[in-house]
Amino acid sequence: MASWDTPTAVISHYTGLSPAAFFTILALMLVTYKLVCGMFVAQDDSAAVKRVNEFVRRDPVQMGDITEDELRSYDGSDPSKPLLMAIKGHIYDVSRSRMFYGPGGPYAMFAGRDASRALALMSFDPKDLTGNIQGLTSSELEALQEWEYKFMEKYVKVGQIVSNDTTTSEPKVTPATEGGATDEGN
Repeated sequence: MASWDTPTAVISHYTGLSPAAFFTILALMLVTYKLVCGMFVAQDDSAAVKRVNEFVRRDPVQMGDITEDELRSYDGSDPSKPLLMAIKGHIYDVSRSRMFYGPGGPYAMFAGRDASRALALMSFDPKDLTGNIQGLTSSELEALQEWEYKFMEKYVKVGQIVSNDTTTSEPKVTPATEGGATDEGN
């Protein structure tokens, strides 16, 4: 009985409640918590999170040279494809940051595009979603360079943008290695 007397005395001393009242309130709090969580979080949300995390863990895929039109299909609308974004013509796999660049994310408009001008201007204007950096000031070009450095550190470079007349075939898809290098020594 001594083992039960100690917790009872502690509960009564610190809460001023009898053990029965304390455990009743504790149980009601737990039930309330479960009910409130159930109203705001759907049961299948954990399955959706697992699917997204499973995709994010995939190895980046080397795309090689692709056109801007081909890049647009990697905007996150097809969950089976990687999420790609370009800066200054260099394409990066941003799939690991799907919550930012994927559909519904704050930077989703940059996915599947060369967002150089928009990043340099720190603009969300659709007309700035282009790789054209002509006419930018030196401070805007510096800001763009900082963005490029961040992307080079965080994401794997998987290809580069070429003009529509340069490439006529489908992009070559090969597994990427850490740091964006391929077996060919890129």
